[in-house]
Amino acid sequence: MIIEFFNGVGAFVIFSGKVLKTLPHLGKRRHEFLLQLKRIGLDSIPLITLTSLFTGLVTALQLVYQGRGYIPEHLFSVLIGKSTMIELAPVLTALVLTGKIGAAIAAEIGSMRVSEQIDALQSLSVDPHEFLYLPRVAAGVLAFPLMTVLANVIGIGSAWFFNWLRYGIHHHTFFHNMRAYFETFDLLSGLVKSTVFGFLITTLACYFGDRTTGGAEGVGRSTTLTVVYSATWVLVMDFVVAFFLLGSL
Repeated sequence: MIIEFFNGVGAFVIFSGKVLKTLPHLGKRRHEFLLQLKRIGLDSIPLITLTSLFTGLVTALQLVYQGRGYIPEHLFSVLIGKSTMIELAPVLTALVLTGKIGAAIAAEIGSMRVSEQIDALQSLSVDPHEFLYLPRVAAGVLAFPLMTVLANVIGIGSAWFFNWLRYGIHHHTFFHNMRAYFETFDLLSGLVKSTVFGFLITTLACYFGDRTTGGAEGVGRSTTLTVVYSATWVLVMDFVVAFFLLGSL
């Protein structure tokens, strides 16, 4: 099992290197890049909006329940803002998009592999790492931070709405205190995380899709592996990136 694990890690690193090696040719694939950017970013807005809305509501509810009597009400917005920007928005956005985007890419690439479409591209001297994988990975790296920004706005806005509706906290009090304690690093750390997650999820999806064998059953297996491994490594890399960014503070 240990040997298989390191073999898998090595194969994934080599695959990622081949994709990154084609980065200078991204301009040639700009049409496909923009198409993938639409699929990953624009088409995911309703899902991210709904998820972030209820994430903000439940964050506000839990904070009031746990902190009432211990934390001054005017500081609730500070905790909500920092926890959302640093942790909740990037991680939950990545986990949601793992199921939507990761699975879709793996199924698409896997179907192309088992139907020999990728072999046909290679027979025409078209590198699939440049033609298929690079636009998806590059679009993921760009779209995930943008979706995280949207999640921040929706999550913090819904948290304020709940506090105003339930406890009468005025928007001036809520956002003034959040701005007073805001640090640029809070937002940037979440965006760095989401960039790493975007690269990781899209690359894993392309990797497992490219290794698909066994027809329709193999496509299903690749899709499942993509979701499982992506969700697991999102949580692992969440700690790793946070340790490097916050561990020395």
